[in-house]
Amino acid sequence: MSTLKTPFRYDFVGSFLRPEKLKAAKKAFEEGTITQEELDRVTDECVTEIVAKQKVAGYHAITDGEFRRKFWHLDFMWGFEGVTHEKDGGGVQFNGEMADLEATYLVGKVKAKVHPFVEYFKFLKQFEDEQTVAKYTIPAPAQMYQQMIVPQNIEQTRKFYATDDELIEDIGKAYQDVIKQFYSAGCRNLQLDDCTWGAIVGDAAKQRYQSLGVDIEEVKARLLKVNNLALEGRPEDMVITSHICRGNYHSTFFTSGPYDSVADYVFAQEHVDALLLEYDDARSGGFAPLAKVSPDKKVVLGLITTKKPELEDKDKVIARIHEAEKYIPLERLCLSPQCGFASCEIGNKITE
Repeated sequence: MSTLKTPFRYDFVGSFLRPEKLKAAKKAFEEGTITQEELDRVTDECVTEIVAKQKVAGYHAITDGEFRRKFWHLDFMWGFEGVTHEKDGGGVQFNGEMADLEATYLVGKVKAKVHPFVEYFKFLKQFEDEQTVAKYTIPAPAQMYQQMIVPQNIEQTRKFYATDDELIEDIGKAYQDVIKQFYSAGCRNLQLDDCTWGAIVGDAAKQRYQSLGVDIEEVKARLLKVNNLALEGRPEDMVITSHICRGNYHSTFFTSGPYDSVADYVFAQEHVDALLLEYDDARSGGFAPLAKVSPDKKVVLGLITTKKPELEDKDKVIARIHEAEKYIPLERLCLSPQCGFASCEIGNKITE
């Protein structure tokens, strides 16, 4: 088993564009013209090929490109007891485009069961070697909590949970169980993808919560609580990182705003080993909030955009790294794209 630990000095978030043959196979499966076994065979082939490409590119972390899921977050939630989904009614408005998601909501108490993603990880792990280690990405506990309290879900959620604290408790415990499942399968590098922090930065979020009569500081405290609860009892030799995102659907974004208003919570107090942060354009603000990052964390600067095909100027990227160095030592800094290349099956407006 590989003993390499993420993040690496040059790294990536996780998802890749779905190959055309995988898209065709999924479409054929949905139309009933191929079996699950045939779809799995094509998916296995595509994962094998994307891992090989990662190795050729010189990456030390390998992922399955998130090829086995439709959405970066929802598919994972479907793997818990008490959660169901349906194809209609799950759209979310991004900047200039409606994201076609699936309605995901509670039909009972949240409990862990044998999670299908663990088997997906086992397939990936076989490709580890002396130079590479398997990393698996899942949505953060806060993402699942937020999913169940959005306006279209809160009434249904209250049938099973009278308070948010009760919901947080069950989500935290369910995640603890699944993290142990990943560990038992040999996973030593797990990444929590989290759009909840990115959704509450900036003045627009503050005004939105004020209009609802909700204290935004209480919201931040709950996000931190559920994430840290899920990490209680984690194995000491398991690296767990968090990627903080502002939305990445078909090259569009969900929110904008600097990290300043959440830094005291997630940068200073979240119990992860590293933060993968979006910093590819002005929407992310400056580097000053990095001064709040606790000394036990590394920071992966997402200075390379996955939203458009134009490549960044190398000298400008280097200069920005040195800007960040004013707030956090260079030895704790890494470099990566700001997000994945295909958070959902549709992917971004770029080519393979």
